[in-house]
Parts: sequence; C-alpha cells; structure tokens
Amino acid sequence: MPRYVVRHGIMRILGVFGVKGSDTFVRGDQVICRTHRGTETGEVLCEATDAALAAMEDPKNGQILRLQTEQDLGEMRHLFDQQQREHQSCAERIVELGLEMQLVDVERLYGGERVVVYYLAEDRVDFRELVKRLAGEFQTRVEMRQIGVRDEAKLLADYGDCGKPVCCNTHLSEMPPVSMRMAKLQKATLDPSKISGRCGRLKCCLRYEYDTYQSLQKDLPPVGSEIITNSGRARVLAQEILAGQVLIQTEDMRRIMIEADDVLTVLKRGSGRAKKQRRGGDGNSDAGPQGGANESATAVADAPPPADTSQDARPEKQPPPQDGPSDNDPTDAK
Repeated sequence: MPRYVVRHGIMRILGVFGVKGSDTFVRGDQVICRTHRGTETGEVLCEATDAALAAMEDPKNGQILRLQTEQDLGEMRHLFDQQQREHQSCAERIVELGLEMQLVDVERLYGGERVVVYYLAEDRVDFRELVKRLAGEFQTRVEMRQIGVRDEAKLLADYGDCGKPVCCNTHLSEMPPVSMRMAKLQKATLDPSKISGRCGRLKCCLRYEYDTYQSLQKDLPPVGSEIITNSGRARVLAQEILAGQVLIQTEDMRRIMIEADDVLTVLKRGSGRAKKQRRGGDGNSDAGPQGGANESATAVADAPPPADTSQDARPEKQPPPQDGPSDNDPTDAK
C-alpha cells in the first residue's frame, strides 16, 4: 500500500499517511484525511520514500480518505467564517475573565472534533473556567495550546525582508535555535533590526549555510596563527571563507591577501579571534597583547546571547514549550 507525506493543520504538521484502496496521489493534491487529531484537510507533498522518512523526525501517522471536492471547498469557506466568530468570542471571554494571556489564533478541525486555541503567556494561567465556557459555547472539545513567539510568526507572518513568504510558514517543519555566532561566522551585519525575523528572534536562514561555512573554514588557518608563506613568516589577520583566502601581515608590516594553498606551514595556531587594535602615541595601530583586557572583551562579544525564557514560560506541571507545539500535553475539555 503506498504511503505519502502529508502536511495538515495551520501549524503545518507533517505526517505519513496511507490510503484507502488503490488510490494514488501526486504532489500538491488537496485531500481530506484522518489524522491523530481528527478529520482535517491536507496537502500531499511526496511519496513516503526512505529519503523522505529519514528527513522527518517522529512523523504522525494517518490515512488519506479522498481528494477534496467542490462541496469540501464550500464547507471550508463556511468553516473559515465560523473560526472568525469563535476567535472573537474567545477574545471576549479572555477579557471577561481577566486572564493574562494573548490569543494568537483559533483552529477548528474540518470534522468538528475539536477547536484548538493557540495563545502566548508569560506566567501561569488558570484557564479552566475559560475552557468550560468555550466548550459549552462551541459544542465541541476545546484544546488550549501554549506556543512560543516563533510559532506566533509561523501562524501570522506573511513575507520576510527578502520579499518571499517567511520560511517558517512555508517549508520549515522544525525551527532549531539560531545563535549570534552563526551571523558572525558569515560576516552578516550584527544590527538586530536586520538579522531578526518577524518573530523578533534571529532569522532561521542564518542557519542554512552555517554548515558550509564551518566546512570551508577548516581549510583556513585561524585568525592569529603564525604561518610560513612564499613571502616569509606572517600572521593571519582575517579569513575570507567563501573565497578560500586569508589576510596576512608579513614581518615587514605589509598586508596582503593570499590563497589557502599558499600557506606552507602553520607554526602556531591562533585562537580564531581578531585582537583588539589600540592607538599608540605615534598614531600607529598596534595589535594588543595576547590575553588581558583585549581578549576578555573579545570573548564577551563572541559569547551567544543569553536564552530568553520569559516568552515561553509554561503553566505549572507542564513541560517548557517548544518552538513547535507538542501534541503530548494538550488541555482538553468536552
């Protein structure tokens, strides 16, 4: 029986789904499927080959029921209008109860088995009364799901600075952490307004070429290394990773750019950090001594920013939220 990779839900969940009978599907087919949450609409991405399965982490299983019909499209338009009303009602109940939480979105499954409420909160929230009221009003199961700020962008953001739809709302299913060190290695600007995404965190695309930069950097001597070249002894001042070149300073104080193949011997490997420059009394710039205040200042600058856990605080007795919502800890009410 053929199996397919299907994306479903507003959180773009990936699953490996079988089919009923001998039906076959192709990429882009819009289908009605049975998932671990209920009856939903989904999109076929590809066949579940070994390569596709290897790229997925803990996919959910389900079954493709059939292709979507014109009647389904009409039902989906009605469902969208219903979700808008439920979103407004949920926002009003949150205000009435004085809950310290931010409503992000409301999702009603196609089959009506449940309504999922996505929200942000910094502190513990007792939403039992809210769930009780919403379940009575919506006449279905209500699931409260706390998300992080990156998931909020995944739900609400549209286009990034590049002019294309944001990655988290298109092809990304996992959002691993991104550090400032990745931006520094790629010599990206360190202006937060230019390297931060719609979520306010570092852009996911800073990770895309990081492995390539790391691999190419291994062929270059680290900054601060003492080397022997065709021009004699020299010290490495900077690296041009993509070009495969290093900027060196020779013993006669000349600065030249050489290819990595022109490095004959590495006498002493450097720390990989550029030394601070200090202005001498004669107006010349000399490299600061190894260690001391200069090294400390560089170390602080290279350290990744501390983790911000305030946005992703979870209620008591719940595990800390991930950037992608977990399906193991929903709070439901009939």
